[in-house]
Order: sequence, then structure tokens, then C-alpha cells
Amino acid sequence: MRSTTGWRAHGQDSLSAATIPRRDLRPDDIAVRVDFCGVCHTDLHSLRGRSGDEPLVPGHEFTGVVSEVGADVTGFRVGDAVAVGNIVDSCGTCSMCLADQENFCREFPTLTYGGTDRHDGSTTLGGFSREYVVRDRFAHPLPAGLDPAGAAPLMCAGITVWEPLRALGVGPGMRVAVSGLGGLGHLAVKLAVALGAEVTVISRSADRAADAAELGAVDLLVSTDADQMAAARDRFDVLIDTIPVAHDLGPYLKLVAMDGTLSQVGFLGPVTVEALDLLVGRKKLSSAGSGGRASTAAMLEFCAAHGITADVEVLPSGQVNEALDRLARGDVRHRFVLDLADLS
Repeated sequence: MRSTTGWRAHGQDSLSAATIPRRDLRPDDIAVRVDFCGVCHTDLHSLRGRSGDEPLVPGHEFTGVVSEVGADVTGFRVGDAVAVGNIVDSCGTCSMCLADQENFCREFPTLTYGGTDRHDGSTTLGGFSREYVVRDRFAHPLPAGLDPAGAAPLMCAGITVWEPLRALGVGPGMRVAVSGLGGLGHLAVKLAVALGAEVTVISRSADRAADAAELGAVDLLVSTDADQMAAARDRFDVLIDTIPVAHDLGPYLKLVAMDGTLSQVGFLGPVTVEALDLLVGRKKLSSAGSGGRASTAAMLEFCAAHGITADVEVLPSGQVNEALDRLARGDVRHRFVLDLADLS
């Protein structure tokens, strides 16, 4: 076994510096020096929702540089810039894997942290660390020109909204709404605008109007304004709901046009839906999560071609607990990214 340094869970409230074990490279592995890792709401939930002493090193959207390659690796060389997301392995043989949807692997994909390694049964430990060892096919070349700090959140937040935008055929002439303007939402706006859609942001407050316009949205709809919501009924072909907490979907379904779709990607817990909210207008409710290797590669190419990265606040990784506390308060625009150089 080899080891690195990183930030490991200490109880349910904080992370502390620790030595992190890493496996010796298998023939199809690469070792990545982690340079930048985004801070996701999932990291916060994983830390504060712990029920025992299970090992936890968060972080599942990161960029870095290849530092070593396994004996059978041909697609990467030492020094290559790479990006890794929230899936690091899958069975490779089920119908979903064969359809390039490893994110829906029938045997469940191996997650970047909190997952179970398919070879030795160990718990995967994430990217809040200076090195990560990953199967080569689940690392992606980082296109030249993409800022590595801003690109890190593309590997979770970006692919999470890219997947439904592409699956629902978003393009020129379509009217898209994005509810919530956080880590997922701001990337949903950027991507939908680049795909050619007319985009509206839905927010609880008009205070986000300038942010929405800067991202390329043509309008901001205030969800707490009953008159605005009524006037926007049946307006949108697609609504990407990135709100990360439980909320009533009824008001948002009323905004969806006939045969349109609301795709909920922010909150993945139980929801209650009135059948009439779907029935009137033949509306559809869907969801999505992460993306397969082919979709992730396509997203990175698209982002490189259109100059899309996340809007980030970069902090030294030693401030990880501050980042988590501020994230819990919603005090971020729009994604925290940790600079892991201080672990050297």
C-alpha cells in the first residue's frame, strides 16, 4: 500500500488532516496528483449525516496531473492533465454499462468516496487528498484551455445538469427554466444558453437578477411572487430543478408547457406529486444523476469549445471546514474549490 495526505472526517462536524491509504497501482490504474477539488452539497451531507465510524474522505469532482501509470495503461502518460468525477468503476457488462451509462450500472457504480472497491472490498476515499488512484477508463483528459480549478465542478455539478439537458434535446428555439442558482443551477444556465436555448432563472428573490443576466439568462422569475408565477404558467419546454432541499413541485410543474418536462436533479429524496399537475398538459417528471463516460467526455469537449467552467471561489484546502460551514449557510458564489497544493 502507498499513502498520501488528505482531509478525513472527524466526527460529524469537521475534517482533520490525516494520512490516507492508497492502493498500489493495478495494471489499468493511474495515480493522479490532485490539484483542485470542488466542494459539493453531497460532501456536506455525507459528513453531517454519518451514523458511525465509517471512514470518510469527501471529494468527487477534481482535476490534477498524472503522476504514475499502470503497466497496461496506454491512454495516459505522466504529466497529462486529467479530470475525475463521482464514479470510478462499474461492472462493465450490464445493459447500462454497455449503453455507455455506467452511472446507472445495474450492480451500482463504484463511487469516488464512500463506495466499495470491486476488487478488494475496501471503502473508497475521495479527492480531498493530494493523490488519488483510479482506473484509467474513469479518468478523462482535461481539454487544453479549461482552467483546472473552474473545470473541477464540471465533473459532478456539470455532468449532473448536462445529462438531462442532452437527454431532453435542449437546443435552439427551446424555452428552458432553471430553478436555483447554486453550483448546479449556474452551470445549467451556462450550458443551456450555449446549447441555444432561451433561459429563465427561477429564484426566491429578485436579488439574483444581475447574476442571472451575467450567466446569459434572458429573464428572472421570482418564485415567491404569485402574479409572476401565474403569468408564467405553461411557459417552459424544460425546467431543470436544482433546489437541493425538499420542496413542493406543484408550482414548478405549472410552469411547464404541454408535453414538457420538469427534471429534478437537486433534491433526490421522497417527493409527493399531485397527479393533476402532470395530467393537465401531459407533463412529465424526470430526474438524472451524473453521467456515463461517453457523456462526460462529450460535456468536457463542449465546455472547452464554448469556454464554460464553473464560477468558483478557490480556497486552500486547509480551509475546508470553513468552506463546509459557509456552504451550509449558502454563503458561496457559486462553487467552492479546494486548492490541494498546501498538502504538499
